[in-house]
Amino acid sequence: MADLRTTITEVVTALGTLGFEDVEAALEARPVELHNVDDDVWRDLQAAWAAPGKRALFHAAWSNGRAFLCARDALRGRRPELVEWKGAHRAPGDEVVPADIRIDHVYFVSCKYLSRIVVNASPAHLFDRLLAGGYGKRGSDWFGVVAPAELSALYDAVRSSVALTLPDDVAGCDVAQRRALATELRAGWPSGVAPLYDALCGAVAGRSAARWQSAIANNAERLLWRMLRIGSAPYYVLGVAADDVLRMRIATPWDWRQRYELCEFNTSAGDAGQPVVRWRALVRDRATRDDIPVEGHVEVRWSHGRFSGPPEAKVYLDTPHRAVPGYFPLV
Repeated sequence: MADLRTTITEVVTALGTLGFEDVEAALEARPVELHNVDDDVWRDLQAAWAAPGKRALFHAAWSNGRAFLCARDALRGRRPELVEWKGAHRAPGDEVVPADIRIDHVYFVSCKYLSRIVVNASPAHLFDRLLAGGYGKRGSDWFGVVAPAELSALYDAVRSSVALTLPDDVAGCDVAQRRALATELRAGWPSGVAPLYDALCGAVAGRSAARWQSAIANNAERLLWRMLRIGSAPYYVLGVAADDVLRMRIATPWDWRQRYELCEFNTSAGDAGQPVVRWRALVRDRATRDDIPVEGHVEVRWSHGRFSGPPEAKVYLDTPHRAVPGYFPLV
């Protein structure tokens, strides 16, 4: 089930496209054009609307939906006949467009509110497979793949410092043991262990960056498209950034190549208290000949706590959305 904040931003953005006078009128009407919103979700929305603390989020989402209804690049004032909410379910197949809403079978909308995360994948899928194909399941323990000695040293030190019965090798821990260890370490590392974690972070960041750069070879352009969620079908991003609203039309690779060319793509190890890999692309505008930098970083960390779930790779976009080649302001 989607969390309440996500539900508000997505469903209320969808409601805003339907031409009602205001949020309250749309919530009271429960329009038949809006599909896939069940009774429980609707009750949650109405209860949240009644709570003053959520009003700003409702109004931001509503304004974006209204802007989409009026935009020349989008609905041009035509009230849609069908608005479908994806909800919390995982899309079947290899998802091309990160859509939360589909309008009249044609317009795909992604809602992004105060999030700079563009991709959340397994490290192997990002660094080795360059995001090709479906995202699939979490892979093996990436820390054990690229930094086995550092991971083993950290685990040995932790195991000798906690009151848990654990196997000699971290790979031998079952799910229950991993959860117990994550709970034990929630307050922090045992005394004297932090330097071993720092060594693990440095090894994972440096070796992941080198492995990624080697895998990229001549595939940098496609990798950049995948990271920026530029797919074979055009779609829109509606949301809020730290300093602005987001109302963007996202280009396809066909559009992108007509306007831009990729000059270089580089990776490097970062230093941020956890394994971080920084990435930077330099893109040239074919019309103006301006070079445009696009920058971001990848955080590689255990999912669900220290030593718990397999490591995940969260790709962040540090460049403001409005400055990214292929992200065009909605007009």
